[in-house]
Amino acid sequence: MSAAFLLIESVSRLVALYGFLLILYILSSWIPQFRHSRVGEILAQVSEPYLRLFQGIIPLLGGIDFSPILAFIVLRLVQRILAQALRAL
Repeated sequence: MSAAFLLIESVSRLVALYGFLLILYILSSWIPQFRHSRVGEILAQVSEPYLRLFQGIIPLLGGIDFSPILAFIVLRLVQRILAQALRAL
């Protein structure tokens, strides 16, 4: 295995893990006690900077923020690019 393969594979796994953390953070909005726990605060610190990039791009519809959908689309695009890079090696 080449160093490039290991690097791309590691980054791909980190992106997948980050997607999982985003899902946990978004679902935690339904459980206010969790959001205010230590774990919830850590998830917010990890997730909010990325999600803020997409807020305002898609306007609120009925008070619902759909920007996380765009954030997941971009994250999935990154995963696909990484997967193609792995196949090219």
